[in-house]
Amino acid sequence: MDTHKKIREHISAFADGASPAADVELALAALQGDDGRRTWALYHTIGDVLRADPGPPLSNGFAATMAARLAQEPAPAKRAASPDAPVVTVPTASA
Repeated sequence: MDTHKKIREHISAFADGASPAADVELALAALQGDDGRRTWALYHTIGDVLRADPGPPLSNGFAATMAARLAQEPAPAKRAASPDAPVVTVPTASA
C-alpha cells in the first residue's frame, strides 16, 4: 500500500467534503505535516484554476496537441459496476 497516496486521497476527500466520518481524523492528522499542508494548498489551487472563468489562457495548438496525445493512449478497460464482479475487457482483433 502506498501510504503517501492514501494520505493524499484522505486530504482530497476532506477538501471536497466527501470524507467519510471515519476518515476525517486521518485527514486532519495528515494536515499537521508539511507535506499534508502542501497537498491541501495544491488541491485548492487546482480547484481555483478549474473554477476560474475564464480559465487560464492556453497556448496556440493546445487542443490539437492534447487530442493527438489522447489518441495515442490505449482505450481504458470497462469496469464492472460491482467491485466483486470480474473486469470486462473488449477483445481486440489479432493480426
